[in-house]
Amino acid sequence: MRFIYITLALATCAVLAQAQSFDGSKMGKGIRFMAKDSSFSMQWNNRFQTQYIGAQDLETNEYADAFTIRRFRLKFKGHLYDPRINYKIELAMSNRDQGDFFAEHNGAASIVLDAVLKWKFLPGWQLWVGQTKLPGNRERVISSGALQLVDRSRLNSRFNIDRDKGLWLHHEHKMGNVVLREVIALTKGEGRNITESLEAGYDYTFRGEILPFGKFTDKGDYFGEDLAREQSPKLSIGATYDHNFGTSRSRGQLGLFILDANGEKVHSDLATIFVDMMFKYNGFSVMSEYAHKRVADGVINGFTTGGEEIYFYTGQAFNIQSGYLFKNNWSIDGRFTDVRPERIEIDDAERRYELGFGKYIVGHTLKLQASVAYRDRATKNDNMIYSAQLEIGF
Repeated sequence: MRFIYITLALATCAVLAQAQSFDGSKMGKGIRFMAKDSSFSMQWNNRFQTQYIGAQDLETNEYADAFTIRRFRLKFKGHLYDPRINYKIELAMSNRDQGDFFAEHNGAASIVLDAVLKWKFLPGWQLWVGQTKLPGNRERVISSGALQLVDRSRLNSRFNIDRDKGLWLHHEHKMGNVVLREVIALTKGEGRNITESLEAGYDYTFRGEILPFGKFTDKGDYFGEDLAREQSPKLSIGATYDHNFGTSRSRGQLGLFILDANGEKVHSDLATIFVDMMFKYNGFSVMSEYAHKRVADGVINGFTTGGEEIYFYTGQAFNIQSGYLFKNNWSIDGRFTDVRPERIEIDDAERRYELGFGKYIVGHTLKLQASVAYRDRATKNDNMIYSAQLEIGF
């Protein structure tokens, strides 16, 4: 099936090339086409990550490792009819990147990541329609191809609100040198690519950001490392509140569907708060995040199904990471993450200490990264985790 998708994509590009003009490009900027009458444009990007990960149990000394294609993405973006109307399509082609095969996904692979139309209807205002990332924690919104370390933190994997389907309203304005941004999203609440009607409530997401020293160079508040080597200090502070009414998934837009003893879906409200910041200056960068998720409607967080207690994932977490990019484009990075589930039955509390190194050959498009992490768990055996990754894109 993936071969068919890739073949169709290549065939489409070949047809477009016959009727359109090639717009020129360079590595990392994709293959670009523009209609002769400028009525539409398309930029096509490919990227993949070859990853090694090994885990050593510090109690038993057992070691398990694997090579995997962590991500393989096809991305298309451009404008339609009017330069103010833009689109983005992103597809996940590797097994590791597609999520679970739930009945709610019609038993199929969850290939579509983004399929969204963006309309700049007034200066500073944009309306988005479709499926894409919610304005949650900063680390989640940063592309997986532009991360500071090999992969995202444990805070993100446990608490992020991921992608959904619906409407987004973006606004940006300035007060002197200060940049202010607001985002409101109204979405279905059950995550991406759900095909059945789940008869639940909607999800409401609100995010605000303040950039007191103005904008970052090349949107540097949303990629890892200070590749732009900011000539003056840049800071972004953001906060998000998300209220998911009647979700039946353990983490809102993600996780298992929770069933009661009769096999019926259990619905509950989940409220999530994120507070985060990004600072960059002259090759040095710091990013930190706090997350808190709770059951918001007073329902007891615990349900029995098949003799097993099932819980919505609630609790809190903190993550901070920092790094320095040397002038030869080698970097050294560190990260500390503290994850505290609301109760031990949900998950084991843990702290993770990570040291990473990177070589940026062509920015985030062609890079090598490696890291070593100590995983300090409350009740389970501690681990050492060794990771390395090659990112290739065009």
